[in-house]
Amino acid sequence: MPPLTLALTGATGFCGSHLAALATARGHRVLALGRRPARHGAHLPWDATAAGVPDLSEVDAVVHCAAAVGDHPPGSPQERVQHAVNVTATARLLAAAGGRPFVFVSSASVYDPRPDRSSVTERHPTGGGHLNAYGRTKAEADRLALAAGAVVLRPRAVYGPGDPHLAPRPLASVRGGTLALPGPDVPLSLTAVENLAAACLAALDWPPGAYNIADRSPYRRDDALRRVLAAHGVRARLLHVPYRLAALAIGRRDGVTRYALDQLARPVVLDTTRSRLQGFTPDRDLGHHLTHLAGQLPGGG
Repeated sequence: MPPLTLALTGATGFCGSHLAALATARGHRVLALGRRPARHGAHLPWDATAAGVPDLSEVDAVVHCAAAVGDHPPGSPQERVQHAVNVTATARLLAAAGGRPFVFVSSASVYDPRPDRSSVTERHPTGGGHLNAYGRTKAEADRLALAAGAVVLRPRAVYGPGDPHLAPRPLASVRGGTLALPGPDVPLSLTAVENLAAACLAALDWPPGAYNIADRSPYRRDDALRRVLAAHGVRARLLHVPYRLAALAIGRRDGVTRYALDQLARPVVLDTTRSRLQGFTPDRDLGHHLTHLAGQLPGGG
């Protein structure tokens, strides 16, 4: 791919910062849209919560990573903020792009959790059933992006260096040397942030449409958690709690929500055939990350 000028939102966030670094390393010019400068790329001031659109006249393509995350219930006050950032700002950015190639980083949270998700293709319904406001607002933005002819990427459970959510949550949930988990072991797709960043650049040449993005193979939940705990030097046994009993804890313990339970208790495996047919092969996995992490922690190699 020849060097491009890319408008990138979310360049100060977890996923966007990895993409900004990769794009810069590959010779692209990055215009980082946001309220504050990013480590990589030239700063183009833009507030996703305010009216107005950025000037994208000098860019070749747009990659929209910015999002308001958080596990808030549908209809909560926080949903207004998530709607403003995830939906309204996406609509404004699509208009500002003026038909330029547009890659929208969506989420597997857009998929309706009610049907079976043991092999989720891009045709899986996205129109309802969402367990939090994030999934509901991302699904609305996802539909806007598809209608505008964008490439829409749907990763699941993104992890990697600087991960603010995926690894910290189970580590914080260990109590008395035990990590309680809802239901039996299940297969789950995860997405290394490096794989997502690489997919964002590759997708600039893909036909419009939705594409699942995940690591090469799904993981067994319990094995992945044991490896994460071990990499952080945490010794804990896994305790399987019946789902109905675990659901009773909703509202009684920090971080326990219907969405969080669903993400851990139900099989969720993304079918990545569509992205693979475009020639995309993810080359990072949990093992790479944990090996790197072990070397960074005190006492590591």
